[in-house]
Amino acid sequence: MLEDKVVSDKLNEEIYFKELDNGLKIFYMPKKNYLKKHAIYSANYGSNDNKFVPIGESDFSEFPEGIAHFLEHKLFEDPEENIFNKFSQLGSYVNAFTNFNQTSYLFSCTDRFYENLDLLVSFVQTPYFTEDNVNKEKGIIEQEIRMYDDSPEWKVFFNCLDGMYQNHPVKIDIAGTIESINKINKDDLYKCYNTFYNPKNMILFMIGDIDFQKAIDVVKKNQPKDIKIYEGSIKREYDDEPNSINKKRVEEHLSVATPMFNIGFKDLDIGFDGDKLIYKEISTKILLEMLFGESTEFYKKMYEEGLINNSFGCQFVAHKDYGYTIMSGDSEKPEIFLNKVLDYIEEQKHVGLSKDSFNRIKKKTIGQHVMEFNSIEFIANSFVAHYFNNSCILNYLDIMESINFEDLEDRFNQHLTLDNYTLSLILPK
Repeated sequence: MLEDKVVSDKLNEEIYFKELDNGLKIFYMPKKNYLKKHAIYSANYGSNDNKFVPIGESDFSEFPEGIAHFLEHKLFEDPEENIFNKFSQLGSYVNAFTNFNQTSYLFSCTDRFYENLDLLVSFVQTPYFTEDNVNKEKGIIEQEIRMYDDSPEWKVFFNCLDGMYQNHPVKIDIAGTIESINKINKDDLYKCYNTFYNPKNMILFMIGDIDFQKAIDVVKKNQPKDIKIYEGSIKREYDDEPNSINKKRVEEHLSVATPMFNIGFKDLDIGFDGDKLIYKEISTKILLEMLFGESTEFYKKMYEEGLINNSFGCQFVAHKDYGYTIMSGDSEKPEIFLNKVLDYIEEQKHVGLSKDSFNRIKKKTIGQHVMEFNSIEFIANSFVAHYFNNSCILNYLDIMESINFEDLEDRFNQHLTLDNYTLSLILPK
């Protein structure tokens, strides 16, 4: 997908690329005269990946839900010193996250970049699991799960996913359940680590005013010598997901003053990645802004009627094997708002979308994307997400400019229907 160097004349940006002998791919975007520097080290492995063929084996195995997130926690374990303290002593900020599709470790700094990079690569590539430290971590993650179980925003979201999906693991909490994490042992963790943290399944992206060759030398020095390289690609398995939704309505009672809602529309146009996936993602986001953005008459009317407040928003998520639109917010009358949304969708399909609105919002979206290139964190996170979807962030602007009105109309008719939605509610106790 990427050669030694890729250039975007429109964005006036370039990305350099180097693949090491063990398959690790290293990317660098120069930002001359920037004080801040950033690196993100990512595995193409997320909470959805619980069924796979471990490296060195021939049969599929199923692992406990939440193990990818558990593994992220455990990689910060060092028998000698706290990893966070080490980064703090270097004057940098370090963090990590696991989502449905990737696990990433990152730092930002202004000075001592190469020392920070050395530490990042070293600790991610040096797992330390024992039965004692694994069991200790179970208690920590159990508390985290309980905390999220009490979070209305978290629960309304995952209840919505559970309403849309019958079998796909995206419906499962990224952290797993208390029952599932208590099944995890150090052998499971090493199997997952050795399979997914293999250099062929990872990328390192760096951005800032950096000497690329010096950074490559730091990374090369830290590569383990005895690692088994995965031949071919990792075999992953997901249960078949029917087109129909799982539940039309999901509700739960928690300590909230005002009912919270998620209206989820399950995406049925799946099975592809690359630039085609990015095209769908951008066109759907433009569509949602045209229909439900703050400048629309519908938004203003719903706001004036007190059916929504400024917490209302829409998001669309696109991946090869799943996708969804979620509208979220607070409302004293969420069922009435849902009916207004459904009636409005059908009315707009009959009336037709506005081409003027499409052109205006498309230009606005392009402008916002260009502005986002002032943020090195945005660039780094977006690069990794697009790379694992077999695309490149530097293609994004060209894809955005190529979106046409007719395709967006087709997307509207196909995605937002009366058959593929679910309503998730968190109601006051």
